Amino acid sequence: MLKPLPDYPWDAMAPYAKRAAEHPGGLVDLSIGSPVDPTPEVVRKALAQATDAHAYPTTVGTFGLREAIVAWFSRRRGVDSLTIDSVLPTIGSKEFVAWAALMLGLGEGDVVVHPRAAYPTYAIGAAIAGATALASDDPSEWPAATKLVWLNSPGNPDGRVLDVDALAARVRRARELGAIVISDECYAELGWDTPWDVTPVPSVLDARVTGGDNTGILAAYSLSKQSNLAGYRAAFVAGDNALISKLLVIRKHAGMMLPAPVQAAMVAALGDDAHVEHQKSIYRERREVLLPALQDAGFALAGSEAGLYLWLSEGVDAWQSIDRLADLGILAGPGHFYGDHFGTHIRVSLTASDERIASAAARLRGED
Repeated sequence: MLKPLPDYPWDAMAPYAKRAAEHPGGLVDLSIGSPVDPTPEVVRKALAQATDAHAYPTTVGTFGLREAIVAWFSRRRGVDSLTIDSVLPTIGSKEFVAWAALMLGLGEGDVVVHPRAAYPTYAIGAAIAGATALASDDPSEWPAATKLVWLNSPGNPDGRVLDVDALAARVRRARELGAIVISDECYAELGWDTPWDVTPVPSVLDARVTGGDNTGILAAYSLSKQSNLAGYRAAFVAGDNALISKLLVIRKHAGMMLPAPVQAAMVAALGDDAHVEHQKSIYRERREVLLPALQDAGFALAGSEAGLYLWLSEGVDAWQSIDRLADLGILAGPGHFYGDHFGTHIRVSLTASDERIASAAARLRGED
């Protein structure tokens, strides 16, 4: 039986959102991280051309989509070990994160490891399965009961990147324990600091990590951020063929299939690198405007070498920082939402228009 789940954390932000919206210059929402820029024309055109979708879509995905995912992993992530039987589309990445532990057969007495600074859904997924969540970045701490290890690189909220050696160490320890590894890599295209400004963020499926063997390893990815497809719920998982097959059977029975027009749109998005580079340049410019203003306002940056967020602290309880920013009409996310160890941190998203980012920077400097 499903045990009671905690309240949805973002509901606690309602009073701060209300106050921030009352600012004379309007609300600057830097909290959730929902894309604000247009969906690329190449994707929208592909969607429009696929609207005659009279038949049921396949759960496994079209042959064209699976080929596109395999080609994308090779071209953008340096992963050449996949075939069309190694990949599976998902209805966004959050549903996969939430249901993966249950679908993979975990239950009471099993441990699900996730990063210390973590997207809350990893722990929610453990709770749905009846397993126990453990926040740990140290493989030596992982207990014998560990059955699933979630990695997140670049991290949400902290933007931390795990290099090849760090990924390999985690995979080795998981294999010692007989645990599955799933790496959430949704922000992999957004590297900022050296070396990730010029060197691709490595995937857990990189042969240098796996030793050429994908057994027990999966990588999850979403097109929400790199392609502004959050509203399409367009994502996929790839890796160990046996695990993909197991997930596929369950998802077939549950009717978890991606709409056919969305699958066509994904093919277009995965095949076009130009719009990804363009979107990255937009986020880079916003980061270069917002980060110095936050630092001038007393916030220190932690991590954030990649990803869609700035992870910051001014050395006080995060709710005090959220309160201060709300008075400026700026909404951010408190570190309390991302683990028990980050009560003085806040997460600030880069997903606001250029005008809103500029307005936030001016307010932080007392210029607006």
